[in-house]
Amino acid sequence: MKKFISIVNPCYNEEANVENLYKQIKSVIAECGDYEYEHIFIDNNSSDNTVKIIKDIAKVDKNVKLIVNSRNFGQVRSPFYGLLQASGEAVIIMASDLQDPPWMIKDLLVKWEQGYKVVKAVKTHSKESAGMFFVRKAFYTIIKKLSDVELTKHFDGTGLYDKEVIKILRNVNDPYPFLRGLVAEIGFEQAIVEYTQRFRKEGKSKHNFYSLFDMAILGIVSCSKIPLRFASILGFLLSGISLFLAVLYFVLKLIFWRSFPIGSAPMIIAIFFFSSVQLFFIGVLGEYISIIYTKVQNRPLVIEKERVNFDNKS
Repeated sequence: MKKFISIVNPCYNEEANVENLYKQIKSVIAECGDYEYEHIFIDNNSSDNTVKIIKDIAKVDKNVKLIVNSRNFGQVRSPFYGLLQASGEAVIIMASDLQDPPWMIKDLLVKWEQGYKVVKAVKTHSKESAGMFFVRKAFYTIIKKLSDVELTKHFDGTGLYDKEVIKILRNVNDPYPFLRGLVAEIGFEQAIVEYTQRFRKEGKSKHNFYSLFDMAILGIVSCSKIPLRFASILGFLLSGISLFLAVLYFVLKLIFWRSFPIGSAPMIIAIFFFSSVQLFFIGVLGEYISIIYTKVQNRPLVIEKERVNFDNKS
């Protein structure tokens, strides 16, 4: 009996790529031979023809399923929600821009058949801009050092997840989940498939500076308490230094009353320095409070506008 697997592709304004992506994935699954599958597109309320193209494909191929969100719920919530809607024994998720090559589905399945519950797709090289790859590399290095769990460098969530892992993820009550951190937290047997990220040929990247910064902050505050601890330690050290300098100035003034001018420059510099440090850590504290606030609200991951082909058995 053939095993049933799920392929999940989050998308937003990818009209130039979704049809080609569908054909490539269909071809790869056919080459694998031993699997039945469902191909789920979860669309983040695209403003172009992405939804229409997928609907046209779904009319012909009942393996193709579509979820259309009521609005754009962002790059964190929508892909995670798509994972949870899959019903396969294994679920593979990858972006719809064709920068992650569909052929690696074969390698992911090979590792899964060997008994691994999580198979991470790790991009060891990238044909994107060298500057952006450097920034990503720096981020992974920083978060790996700060994190309370063991995170994998250059793993962005793309990969394969066994149904047991999906079952656990369904029980995670988190309206703004950091998938990479959750995967590390869950554990299980994990393998890695390395690949080179392709250059985007069609369409434009939807990841601007703010979205990447948001993901970076989410990763840090979700997986580490070190920034808060560092703020406490630094505050204690700076308080000690300030007290020492105050006593030193006072003693020097008493000894050299006429020749030691206190001056206003050291005071102004000190005020600006301590104010900037204080403002920085207020910002750090604010990020943690923001995450807490988001979790307390307990809003749904996404709200669906429409589903296509989910009433059809593959």
